[in-house]
Amino acid sequence: MKKWKCPCGYIHDGDTAPANCPKCGAPAEKFTILDDAAATLVERSRRTNMLHAQLIAHAREIEAICKDGIADALDPACVDVFKKSQTNAYVMMKLSMTELQGHMNKGKWG
Repeated sequence: MKKWKCPCGYIHDGDTAPANCPKCGAPAEKFTILDDAAATLVERSRRTNMLHAQLIAHAREIEAICKDGIADALDPACVDVFKKSQTNAYVMMKLSMTELQGHMNKGKWG
């Protein structure tokens, strides 16, 4: 499927450009068609960005579980594991968020 890029950065998938950009309203003639290499990069970026989004969601779930484990306070060793895991989940989340920001800055979004 062809990929069309609006000057605002919106990427449209289809045989033709949309009548107007859903993001900024630009008309179809403002869109440019991406070559095969750029279109492939968009698809690869979409997959990687989705994986990062999943990792962020799971890290937030881990943080919530750890919060419950810390509150449960069965014993000091358990609390220590939950605290360390909570910290590591936060770091994982921030790493993926930073990587996504880098993708956005490089136009590797879509």
